[in-house]
Amino acid sequence: MSLIRRMKKLTKSALPDLIFLSLLHRKYVGRFPNLLRPATFNEKILQRSLKPDPRYVSLTDKLAVRNYVSGKLPSKHLVPLICAPVAFTQAIFDSLPGSFVMKANHGSSFVEVVRDKSQTSFEKLRQLAGQWLQTDFYQVSRERHYSGIKPQIFFEQLLLDTRGKVPADYKVHCFRRNGERPVMYISVISDRFGLSTRGDIFDAQWNRLDFVIGYYPRSEQPPPAPPNLAAILDTASTLSEGFDYVRVDLYAPSDEIYFGELTFTPGAGVLPFVPDQIDYEWGRLLQGY
Repeated sequence: MSLIRRMKKLTKSALPDLIFLSLLHRKYVGRFPNLLRPATFNEKILQRSLKPDPRYVSLTDKLAVRNYVSGKLPSKHLVPLICAPVAFTQAIFDSLPGSFVMKANHGSSFVEVVRDKSQTSFEKLRQLAGQWLQTDFYQVSRERHYSGIKPQIFFEQLLLDTRGKVPADYKVHCFRRNGERPVMYISVISDRFGLSTRGDIFDAQWNRLDFVIGYYPRSEQPPPAPPNLAAILDTASTLSEGFDYVRVDLYAPSDEIYFGELTFTPGAGVLPFVPDQIDYEWGRLLQGY
């Protein structure tokens, strides 16, 4: 790393959380956030990042959250856990099946899909796992609840759809008021680990909506509704109980439903919406701040 890059990194790490996130909001959303009177979805999510609900720590931990899910749903909805070792050793690697997914529990994008173990090595995965474990995800995103998660590596069964691909990710945004069934929007991320990742937004009736969240382009043709759409929405509703907003990530290969994760602060409050007016519309749905 060059001296200039090291200096920039040190400068960023020294910034208070509020200033750090406000600058990121300006960079990616296009304006400074109003945190005294937050109106947009991003502004309210940014406030959550700075003042998280204590429940977020265990429910954001990708290992600990399994206990919460197993208390709400049958165990068949959990992706089978191969192991969660205290240390990743050669013996652990040797015991893994021919295909699997390696993850870390304490942040976003710590995912390595291994379709064929013979095409990788213990040393390669050990080095990657070490990089993940040394990453303080709180310092990356300043979402304060991540600072309470003890980093750990774990291994899950590799899920594949009927085409042999990693199944689409159904990210169900659940906005709930007064205990009613939530208003839900579904962000479908397809071909996430391929060369043509796409992101499409649907309402609960599977009407594709004319806006984009984040950085994935829309599909040329909208993907068809999954045959178990009603079950996906019911599952998301069950897991979102007790929260005014949470994003419930699910997979639905071969008409099955598997839990992915719970996300309370998507994008740390610096997620671009196109068009921008959706940021305000979703902000009106999120009443907790």
